[in-house]
Amino acid sequence: MIKIACIQSDVILGESISNFSNMKSKISEAVKENVSIIVLPELWTTGYCLEEINNHTGEQETIISELRSIAKLNNVTLIAGSFPIARENGVTNTLIVISNTGELIKTYDKVHLFQLMNEHHYLQSGNMDGLFDLNGLPAAGFVCYDLRFPEWIGAHSQKGAKVLFFVAEWPIQRMNHWETLLKARAIENQCYVVACNRVGKDLANTFGGGSTVIDPWGEVLTKGGTNEEIVIGEIDPNKVDEIRGTIPIFEDRKEEIYKKVKKNI
Repeated sequence: MIKIACIQSDVILGESISNFSNMKSKISEAVKENVSIIVLPELWTTGYCLEEINNHTGEQETIISELRSIAKLNNVTLIAGSFPIARENGVTNTLIVISNTGELIKTYDKVHLFQLMNEHHYLQSGNMDGLFDLNGLPAAGFVCYDLRFPEWIGAHSQKGAKVLFFVAEWPIQRMNHWETLLKARAIENQCYVVACNRVGKDLANTFGGGSTVIDPWGEVLTKGGTNEEIVIGEIDPNKVDEIRGTIPIFEDRKEEIYKKVKKNI
């Protein structure tokens, strides 16, 4: 069994140092629960201050470096949420994964930008996969709006991912979508789903929390409320193989027929 903590924190808009101080305290609390993996939300250092996001990219390198030290010191893997990262062509919303030895093992730039929150005006989309390995456990990571694209998520489970991590700033008015889509992604991919969402408010939105761990049958193992808290659950990777052996959906896929339909539409 692998014990996982999701830290659903509030975020002070544009205040990276204050947000990091709050998160360090919460990581210390989570470590006391003897967890192996800690998951943080989307853009938890800055929130959606997109109009001035270029002014905050310089602070992220230092924070990520400190997180690497924290991971190594506490022997804990960090699915460290996402950060605004400066690239040659602009700023990306980038998921960071840090091993329990402090190594940066994955960066994933959010592929699907959410127009309702104006991401497409201020951010650049990614074009690489979210696959990574956690000490022999194949996994994949995604950011918020990616959840709505089953073809993208499914491509990763077909490559062997057994745990799907989602980090988000998902608004409270669409929490029924959050809960339904997370269950669907778990069931259709026969994977564990671990999802960490922020709480609190910014100038335009209230965020719904509801961080959760869901098993490959779609059963909710643990779920957070709407306040700051540490949501803890356990996963058993062997259960993925068991369920995939019970209903062999990957063996029963008809890729050639799917391609014909796409070609003819």
